[in-house]
Amino acid sequence: MNQTRRASWLSLLGWLAIAFAAGGIGAIASVDAAAFYARLVRPGWAPPASVFGPVWTILYTLMGIAAWLVWRSNRPAAVALLLFIAQLLVNALWSWLFFAWHQGAWAMVDVSILLALILATTVSFWPVHRLAAALLMPYLGWVAFATALTWAVWRRNPNVL
Repeated sequence: MNQTRRASWLSLLGWLAIAFAAGGIGAIASVDAAAFYARLVRPGWAPPASVFGPVWTILYTLMGIAAWLVWRSNRPAAVALLLFIAQLLVNALWSWLFFAWHQGAWAMVDVSILLALILATTVSFWPVHRLAAALLMPYLGWVAFATALTWAVWRRNPNVL
């Protein structure tokens, strides 16, 4: 394998590692998430706790690939990648706010900011690499859903969150 091809694959692994590191930071806060989630009053449309792990695994994979595609493009992408990193940080914070610290209002603020940052990231990825922007669409949709779910759960559990 030539050096350029090897460097490209290593950079893909790097971007995947960055995406999954954010997930790992959130997972630390979510150690007792399933038990906590089960105790909450949830709307009928709330998914079971077992759905979240597989969904997030897919989403972090898509995020890492998207960032890698933007990173390796020949177009200016510094702002797009900074937005990507910013949304990962806000993403990781949500689990701490909601599951570890039980701060429903702050979790709601956080997920709202996250949704805006994902939209900004997707828009900034579009002119650089359209497939990268498209790979963020499931993430955008899931976080839009998560925003509504955060609101519904927070409002139903005022003494807990």
